[in-house]
Amino acid sequence: MLRFAHFYPGAILIAFALPLTAYAQQTIIYPSKGQSAEQQQKDQAECTAWAQQTTGVNPIAVAQSLANQPVRQERGPLEDERLQGAVVGALGGAAIGALAGSHAGKGAAIGAVVGTVAGGAHQQQKADAAQAQNSANQQQAQQALATYNRAYAACLEGRGYTVK
Repeated sequence: MLRFAHFYPGAILIAFALPLTAYAQQTIIYPSKGQSAEQQQKDQAECTAWAQQTTGVNPIAVAQSLANQPVRQERGPLEDERLQGAVVGALGGAAIGALAGSHAGKGAAIGAVVGTVAGGAHQQQKADAAQAQNSANQQQAQQALATYNRAYAACLEGRGYTVK
């Protein structure tokens, strides 16, 4: 059962797949000068190689790098920074409370609350940074694919094809 409090790992894959659908669509190539199917296949292969060489972009490698980006996994209880913060805070609070005069229980409770908040904030900062990096990677990939697609289309148009 999916609970909203937990992260759904497939969401990252869906988020990456949606913006790239425009690039995954097949380019329509019309042989406007009566080129044969064999000639068109040859020209497409040569234009693929030329576009990759000219732009330095391999569209298959770009797609694979996006697919291989790390997916955030759910954390186990010992990896959760809120829990770690609570434990450290409770220990620190108990120690301070004990030094202040037998209020170790109150100190531990206060420390646990403060530690939980601090650990949760740190965990959120890390998640935000990872999301920003993934977004930057996706944008860079889209730009690279757009550059490649322009070069590929220019090559085919130069050989007498209409490209849409």
